[in-house]
Amino acid sequence: MCSIYVTMCGSVSTVNCKHYHIFKAQAAALLHSSVRKTSLVEQANMRVELLPALSDNYMYLLIDVDTKEAAIVDPVEPIKVVEAVKKHGVRLTTILTTHHHWDHASGNEKMVKLIPGLRVYGGDDRVDALTKKVTHSHNFKLGSLNVKCLFTPCHTTGHICYYVTKENSSEPPAVFTGDTLFVAGCGKFFEGTAEQMYKALIEILGRLPPETRVYCGHEYTVSNLKFARHVEPDNEVIQKKLAWAKEKCSNDEPTIPSTLADEFTFNPFMRVKEKSVQDHVKQSDPIETMRSLRKEKDGFRVPKE
Repeated sequence: MCSIYVTMCGSVSTVNCKHYHIFKAQAAALLHSSVRKTSLVEQANMRVELLPALSDNYMYLLIDVDTKEAAIVDPVEPIKVVEAVKKHGVRLTTILTTHHHWDHASGNEKMVKLIPGLRVYGGDDRVDALTKKVTHSHNFKLGSLNVKCLFTPCHTTGHICYYVTKENSSEPPAVFTGDTLFVAGCGKFFEGTAEQMYKALIEILGRLPPETRVYCGHEYTVSNLKFARHVEPDNEVIQKKLAWAKEKCSNDEPTIPSTLADEFTFNPFMRVKEKSVQDHVKQSDPIETMRSLRKEKDGFRVPKE
């Protein structure tokens, strides 16, 4: 019988896989009015508002500063999205869906009823209310911003990350990584392989500019860093990042965004070429290291401290 360890800011629960989705729905209902704080990342070219949702999800309102056109990433709580749109006085035209799982895509149907005419992007026919199925390197505009779709199958076979840039801008790009890349972690290999996750993390996301800001689908940072500390106990960067993340969580503040440059310093799944990580799992090949790390992480009991 398999179990899933559900973590949020370091807390742990054990749930039988059969009942996982029921548990998560119940937990979401209980925590719907969570005190987790929103956060706004302001740049000259774009603004990103982090909207906490359910128990540990994030939705992201992406705003083009020049045109006030906006997109919402994974709008699982549509009313909260509409409130944010009104607050900022922007025109919402687009839903960016990273993958079909209910805690990311189940708000799409209600969103298109609340705001008719929304374009719904995704890489999987299982995405609710899908109007535009995209593939790797598909490009489109959101106002004056460029959005590039990055196909990163593994967590699901149709997972898409969205890479956002603006021409001639000196500001950092943004990438919305759903459940592929987390701060200090990566998604479970539900529908894919270690080879696919290696390609997604190292060869696709890892080759984006190092200053790219990473906006992921869940607040898993503390538990991910505790695993990273287990893998590399002598890595001082991990220890400092964990202390910082604990402080943020204790204040109900997000630990997001990260940057790709930072991920290469503390995320074991981005560090599969490092000898210290390979030694931990007794592997010398990066893909086998990825496979071994994910297997170990799936069974890892997160310590309280």
